[in-house]
Amino acid sequence: MLASTLILIALLCAGVLIPVPYSEMSPGPTVNTLGDARGEPVLHISGHKTYPTSGNLNMTTVRVTGAEYDMNIVEAVYGWLAHDSVIVPHDTLYPDGKTEEESTQENAEEFSQSQESAKVAALEELKIPVTSRVVVSTVVKDSAAEGVLHAGDVIKAVDGTAVKQPEDVAKLVTKHKPGEDVVFTVIPAKTAAAAEKAGKEPEGSRDVTLTTRKAVDPANPSEDRAIVGIQAGTDHTFPFEIDIKLADVGGPSAGLMFSLGIIDKLTPGKLTGGKFIAGTGTIDDDGAVGPIGGINMKLVGARDAGAQYFLTPDDNCAAAASDTPSGLTLVRVKTLDDAKKSLDKIRAGDTAALPSCSAS
Repeated sequence: MLASTLILIALLCAGVLIPVPYSEMSPGPTVNTLGDARGEPVLHISGHKTYPTSGNLNMTTVRVTGAEYDMNIVEAVYGWLAHDSVIVPHDTLYPDGKTEEESTQENAEEFSQSQESAKVAALEELKIPVTSRVVVSTVVKDSAAEGVLHAGDVIKAVDGTAVKQPEDVAKLVTKHKPGEDVVFTVIPAKTAAAAEKAGKEPEGSRDVTLTTRKAVDPANPSEDRAIVGIQAGTDHTFPFEIDIKLADVGGPSAGLMFSLGIIDKLTPGKLTGGKFIAGTGTIDDDGAVGPIGGINMKLVGARDAGAQYFLTPDDNCAAAASDTPSGLTLVRVKTLDDAKKSLDKIRAGDTAALPSCSAS
C-alpha cells in the first residue's frame, strides 16, 4: 500500500509539473452593441438622426489561455471533461510559434478592419452612400515600393488602367515579368487625408515608376511572379461619424452584430422587439457573413448572459446544432440582409419561419 501511495503521489506530481502542448478555450464576456461598455456607448453616432433602441444585440467572445501558458495534464483532462471549455492543440491558437504579442496585434488589426466593414455593410443596407477608394495598406520592408509608396496613398491606376478593387492591383502587377517597370498613378496619403478632412474628393495624382522583383508563385511554384512589395486595401469616407468603442476585444467575429446595432440606431422602431438576441460572424463590405472559431463556447456565453436567440453563420451551423445549450434558438444567417429579415420575424412573433441550423 505504501508503494502504491508513493506511485500515486508521483503520478499526481508529474501531472501537475509536466506541461502538455494544449491550450484552453472558454466562454468570454458578451457585450450589448446597443448599450454601454465601461460607461461609454459601444456605438456612438453623430451627424445623423438616431432613434431609441431596446433589447439586446450582443456580440460574443471566447477567452483563451496565453501563448506562454504551460498547461499541465491535470488541467487538460479537467478541460476535456468540462462542458464549458474546449481543449485544443496549442498550435491551433498560436500557429508557427506565434507569440501572444503577435497574436494580440493581429487580432487588433482584424478587429479594426471588421469595424470598418461593419459600418460599410450597415450603410449599404440602408442605401446610404459610402465613398470607397483603393489605397496602399502596407509596404513591405526592403521591397521595391519602400520609400516610394506609403501606407494611405490612394491608388488611382496601374499602367493607366483604373483600379476599382484592391485585387485589381495584384492582377495588373503580375501581368509583368520580374524586372519590368510598372507605373502607379497615386495620390499621396497626406493629400488624401487633407481632402477627406475638408470633405472633398482628393486630387493631385502623380505617376510613380517601380521595377518589379521576383517572388515564387504559390499557385505555380516552378514559376516566378512579379511583385512590388505592397498590400492594397480599401479606405472609406463615411457621410457622418460612427465610432465603435470596445476595449480588450480582438478578431473579426463581431462584425455582424456591430452592423445590426448601427442599423437599429439609424432606423425608427426597435429592431429586436425588446428580445435578447446574441450572435457572431465576420462581415465584409457587401454584407456577406463568414464563419468564426469557438462557436460552442460563444453559445454557452450567450445562454449564460440570458440570450433567447443566436444568429449563427451558415458555415458554423452544423457544429452549433450538434451541441446547443437548452433555451437558446439558433438562427442561420448568410448575409446581413438575412439577419435583418430574421429579426423582423422575431419581432413579429413568427419564429416558426426562422431559418434554423441542422447538425447534418
